[in-house]
Amino acid sequence: MATKTRPEWNSCLSHLIMRWRMLIVNEKLITRFARKHPDAASWLEKWLDLTETSSWRNFNDVKGAFPAVDGGVKVGSGGSVTIFDVGGNKYRMIASIKYHVQLVTILELLTHAEYSKNLWKERH
Repeated sequence: MATKTRPEWNSCLSHLIMRWRMLIVNEKLITRFARKHPDAASWLEKWLDLTETSSWRNFNDVKGAFPAVDGGVKVGSGGSVTIFDVGGNKYRMIASIKYHVQLVTILELLTHAEYSKNLWKERH
C-alpha cells in the first residue's frame, strides 16, 4: 500500500523550501581579499548581498544574476566548481555550489595572473 503525503505537509514543505537562501561558507576569504585588493571590494560586497538573498536552483539561476560566470569547471578532485569574474576580469573567485542544500563554499580568490596558471585546479 502506497503512503500518501498529507496535502498540508506539501504546502508547508514548499513554503520552507521557498524561504531557503544561500548559505556562504568561507566569507572571511572575501574580507581578506578585499583588504588586499580594495578595487575588488565593491563587487565582492554586491556579490555577498545578492548571493545571501538568492535561492539558486541551478547554474542558469547563477548565470542570470552574474553573466560573467563559468560553471561546471572540472578540478583535480574530479568535482566541478563555479568561476566568477570579479572586478571586470581582473580577479577570479572559485566556489563550490551545492544547489540542493543552498550552500556556496568560497574556495579561493585569485588575481587573473594566478588563476591563469591553473595551479588552483590541483588544489581542489
